[in-house]
Amino acid sequence: MTIKTKHKRRGSTLSLILMLLLLVGAVLAIIFWPVEASASERQRGVAAMQDDIESTTLIHAGDVAPDFTVKMLDGSSIKLSSLQGKPVLITFWATWCPPCRQELSHLQADVIDRYGSEITVLPISRGEKESVVRQFIEKMGYKFAVGLDSNQSIYRKYATNYIPRCFVVGSDGVVVYSGVGYDETIAKEVDEALKLALSAQK
Repeated sequence: MTIKTKHKRRGSTLSLILMLLLLVGAVLAIIFWPVEASASERQRGVAAMQDDIESTTLIHAGDVAPDFTVKMLDGSSIKLSSLQGKPVLITFWATWCPPCRQELSHLQADVIDRYGSEITVLPISRGEKESVVRQFIEKMGYKFAVGLDSNQSIYRKYATNYIPRCFVVGSDGVVVYSGVGYDETIAKEVDEALKLALSAQK
């Protein structure tokens, strides 16, 4: 009889431990299990992001584009005001930024080859060393000119956060479009802005 009693106690203890483990697991699941956001929460999140983008954008359509001189990867320098007379597409990017990489991969065929000498394209690397930018450009095989803004002094004239950012500047030096990010919608908006800027010359 004594042996049977000991077995029962061991079984009871094991059951209690299992129950406690299950209880702890359930509590942890409730605390850490991801809960799908409601439609209203998602809308609030999108609105907050848009507000943040707006608050960090210093230059908008209709503003005169702040002048700057940018050192190019090939050692030359370009002053924005010297390019007046034709539209300019300015893009701020970085090698570590996935949407920036996506934008750059479409830049040659979708913009440079399409518009040729009608416009000037200035892809400006933000906040990175020349050696890092050079290695990336050579690795990707890009042939277009690239500007360097290692200390972000140019970028900070236009915005305080977020890349990629693009600005289409008309031939008169006035911004006709500004955008953040890169996707098909942004690409179409940039294309329309370039067409608008070119038509304004005629």
